[in-house]
Amino acid sequence: MNIDRMEFLSWMERIMDRLDMLSNHIDDLQKKRNSIDGEELLDNQDLLQMLKISNRSLQRYRSIGKLPYYTISGKLYYKLSDVHQFIRDSFNK
Repeated sequence: MNIDRMEFLSWMERIMDRLDMLSNHIDDLQKKRNSIDGEELLDNQDLLQMLKISNRSLQRYRSIGKLPYYTISGKLYYKLSDVHQFIRDSFNK
């Protein structure tokens, strides 16, 4: 069975469009899974990369109450708005 070039390109374009749709759907599901009340939640790894700090520094901010956190199924999460407020408060000093 031979497929001409135009038909092949058409099929490939349809496949790529479908993969893009699936990728967008997966991204949407991921955001919904990592959110509470419509607000994005960040885990430790996200925050360490975002703030470029050590794990110990992050633990210290939690311990002294500077950075609110939530424990869900034994894993720590931070609301994005709380992180933004923490950054604003750190710069105001």
